[in-house]
Amino acid sequence: MIGYSRYFIELSYNGEAYSGWQKQLNSNSIQETLEKVISNLLSHETSIVGAGRTDAGVHALKMFAHFDAKISDKKFAELKHLMNNYLPKDIVVKNLFHVIPEAHARFDAISRTYEYKITKEKDSFDFPFTFLIKENLDIDLMNIASEILLDYKDFKSFSKSNTDVKTFFCKIISAKWSLMKNKYTFRIKSDRFLRNMVRAIVGSLIEIGTGKKGINDFKTLIESRDRKNAGFSVPARGLFLTDIDYPKKIFKK
Repeated sequence: MIGYSRYFIELSYNGEAYSGWQKQLNSNSIQETLEKVISNLLSHETSIVGAGRTDAGVHALKMFAHFDAKISDKKFAELKHLMNNYLPKDIVVKNLFHVIPEAHARFDAISRTYEYKITKEKDSFDFPFTFLIKENLDIDLMNIASEILLDYKDFKSFSKSNTDVKTFFCKIISAKWSLMKNKYTFRIKSDRFLRNMVRAIVGSLIEIGTGKKGINDFKTLIESRDRKNAGFSVPARGLFLTDIDYPKKIFKK
């Protein structure tokens, strides 16, 4: 649009009260909440494009989105503060960036990182953001299975059924479990993710960790390209989008 500049928003949110990132009819979404606030502040309807579509109940420590607007330097300097004043307490704008006109929050992302958190003990503070599991998990076996993910590209077995994606190919860069004080964290980084992919992978790895499935079973289910062969989908509340990488060249100095 002539005279308009493009901006990136870096934000975090607690997804517990939302139907996900994407606008949906008769539901409360992150995207719609942001668009209402920024449209009111800029006095014109403003559309926001997210880096991805987190599902209902999924959280983000670092999410990006872009929008186009005519903003003076003075307005830009105070926009972050104004947005945080009007946004609900579970959505926080962390940064605003001026980017090149062609920059795209979704298509320019080099990689995305998610973390899934599991706890063995109920905690009044962490409980809404973790999955409580009572069985003992063999973290060494789960990490062996996690390494196997890097050998594959087609992850249809972990994709939501009846999806309209054109390809099930993803390039997983790293995948690893860690354990600290009865809390397990699974961290996975990839160039892209399919819908429900991380939650299905975690459910399948839990079956490895509890001894219900073996390492060879894990390879077989990936190669089957059939969601029915994968493990259960763990609850959304333990899943966090933690990072998105972009090329430095898209950011203006």
